[in-house]
Amino acid sequence: MKVEWHENTPRKIQTFAGADNPGITPDMEDRLTSGDVDHIAEIFQTPLTGSYNWDYTVQDDRIKKLYDLGKQLNWDPEMDIDWDRPFPEIDHATQAELMNLTDYPPYMALSEEEKKQYWMHSNAWSLSQFLHGEQGALLVASQLCSCAPTLNAKLYAGSQTFDEARHVEVFNKYLQQRVGMMYPINTHLKSIIDKILTDERWDMKFIGMQIVIEGLALSAFNTTRETTPDPVLKDVVYLVTRDEARHVTFGVNYLEEFVGTLSDEEREERAQFAYEACVVSRERLVATDVFAHFGWDVEDARRRVLDGFVMSTFRNLLFQRVVPNLKRIGLMTDKIRPKFEELGILEYENLATDGDINWAALERPLDTAEAQSHEQSMLAEFHDKAAADSASSTAA
Repeated sequence: MKVEWHENTPRKIQTFAGADNPGITPDMEDRLTSGDVDHIAEIFQTPLTGSYNWDYTVQDDRIKKLYDLGKQLNWDPEMDIDWDRPFPEIDHATQAELMNLTDYPPYMALSEEEKKQYWMHSNAWSLSQFLHGEQGALLVASQLCSCAPTLNAKLYAGSQTFDEARHVEVFNKYLQQRVGMMYPINTHLKSIIDKILTDERWDMKFIGMQIVIEGLALSAFNTTRETTPDPVLKDVVYLVTRDEARHVTFGVNYLEEFVGTLSDEEREERAQFAYEACVVSRERLVATDVFAHFGWDVEDARRRVLDGFVMSTFRNLLFQRVVPNLKRIGLMTDKIRPKFEELGILEYENLATDGDINWAALERPLDTAEAQSHEQSMLAEFHDKAAADSASSTAA
């Protein structure tokens, strides 16, 4: 086994031959090839403070029930997903409209083939961030096994570690087999994961991963499932989302009581960290690496995309779960509230939280066909309502 150790993250694109995506071009100069090394590993140092728990009392509470559900609802990427379905065509014109690029000169200067390549790269970038985020979650969950103070939390962290390993497996397979391309981790996402992994306090790991990163991931996965034309990806994110919903619920329930035991100074420090993680997370939504690959002015393209209605709206909607959860666990303090208001996301603070568990939803069988049928009916209702509203406004 050959391992190349790095102190910094490699910034090259990886491509994979024989992918289902017919548009892959595995001859880019900046790609990372399998001939470079067998394994690339980046070093990080952590002052992790672990703890034994000698009580062994398993309380029959919400955490125990979530742990039991994790055991019951395991799934296998090889057996529970049909990978043989054809790769779909992407509606490039609609994508350009959604991302505010329809009349953007650098985009308009691309040939039709180059536009196809652009959206293939953009899709690969987004899904690559899912994969890298899941590896971060895998590493953090494994740390929680050591540093969570109670037995129930250690057991749940063990089950979550297996969940995250499965998520890394399935997104890696999707990128290599379906897309054929993988981008490096976004620097903003990397900075958050680095902070979470290298902080010695167990509750900061819970706040950063269970509340912020996984709360945002839930919203992003739901949006992906609703918008992707690929039925394989729909199944992937449906199964991953079921796991992530339990993880966020675990974090909210476990932290709610603990945060109340902190001093005002400790609570403010954690509230500030959660806020900063949210700020950085807003920046990780923009595919700046793709802009750079196509030779665009990165800052100009970034502003262009962010000025679009879809991205500006989506950017805020991602926080519909995070903000109310932060309020519930006691981290929407009087000092931090104005900062969330400046971000334009404080309006979500009174929405339902993941502490109010919908057990019926979490206990549903793992039926991807049923999920897609339910999703399509919801989308049909949405489109029918939009059409009715449009007709009503026209008549008025």
